Amino acid sequence: MSSSNTIIGAVEIGTSKITVLIGEYNGRELAIIGRGECQARGIIKGAVVDYKAASECTHNALELAQREAGEEIDYVFLAQTGAHLEGFYNESTVNVKAADNMISAGDIRTVCDLARAKELPAGRMVVTHIRRPFRVDGRLVPNPEHLVGQRLEAGYWTVHGLETKLADMIHVIRGFNLEVRELVLSSLASGYMVTTPEERQHGVLAIDIGAGTTDFALYRDGVPHTTGVLPVGGTHLTNDLCVGLRLVDGKAEKIKLRYGRAGVQARDKSDKVWLDGNFSVGDRQFPRLTIEQITTARAWEILEVVRKKLGAAYTPELCPAGVVLTGGSAKLPGMAEAAARVFGVPAHLGEAPAWVAENLRDPGYSTALGVLYFGMQSHTEQQTGRRKTGFLTGLKRLFANS
Repeated sequence: MSSSNTIIGAVEIGTSKITVLIGEYNGRELAIIGRGECQARGIIKGAVVDYKAASECTHNALELAQREAGEEIDYVFLAQTGAHLEGFYNESTVNVKAADNMISAGDIRTVCDLARAKELPAGRMVVTHIRRPFRVDGRLVPNPEHLVGQRLEAGYWTVHGLETKLADMIHVIRGFNLEVRELVLSSLASGYMVTTPEERQHGVLAIDIGAGTTDFALYRDGVPHTTGVLPVGGTHLTNDLCVGLRLVDGKAEKIKLRYGRAGVQARDKSDKVWLDGNFSVGDRQFPRLTIEQITTARAWEILEVVRKKLGAAYTPELCPAGVVLTGGSAKLPGMAEAAARVFGVPAHLGEAPAWVAENLRDPGYSTALGVLYFGMQSHTEQQTGRRKTGFLTGLKRLFANS
């Protein structure tokens, strides 16, 4: 490896699996050189509930990825999800100072600082500030510097989380003697990978349905407008089948993957399917209609709750590019059709960009790939001095006494 190259790790600690991708960045291009995966333990709905178990499986995934890469990670970017994450919008307006009304870098700095200055409740920490487009005298502009106007407005969608839960996740990585450079919202990571710049400009909703959580990001005018997380995902479909069919988790998961749908197609109550089909001890039949009814009810509920959480931020008219689904549970047959009905716009299962290798094109890798991209972008911006993140300041506070 060239001494000028940086080895970036992207880690997603999910409910069902831990995914680690390693990228080598030379300042111009990012090459994915390592991957490690392990079944998750000690993680529920994006939160660490058993530190030892979560650490062991995460460290196994990190070791596998580093072994494949043949390199050691310089630092890590960590995906972040969980119901403890919340967001709010805050904006500020300043009068342009110059006599000729030309907007300066100082005006921009002032209005941005004011828009980000809202104080958080005790025990919470900023994960990220997402700036919406500036407004100059009411008109949207991407970069107002040197434009002429009297009033400059800036607004931020700020995502924050519980310090304790953020610290738990970071401790898992620090136990491997690695630096967590930044947290990356899972919704933004996966959303970026499955939507195009044109879709984000026109208005698009990306929904990532994982095992334990469902993350969503609504884009408008080319940037994230609203994000959110539901503590519900594919495991809840499995749990519903456990209860409805009186099965243990493993067998219910098998039934879900084979026969589950997000829309009822079966009509005949006598149409039955086998659990295994090998006539072994314990093999039994179940009505296909019942299976489809159970999984459809939960799939529609997830989508309907996402729309309810978005509230007035979502209207079909402002989302002409439709809904893009990703995540392992989005592959449930009929999910795109259900999303189209719930949101009233076209919907489809997202695809990774053309540059992504075939072995990483499954929707289950969208978040880790997006985290790796954001890591590359963040590294570039910090090298050029354009990025000053509040996360590192908060991180120092979290571990000041550790």
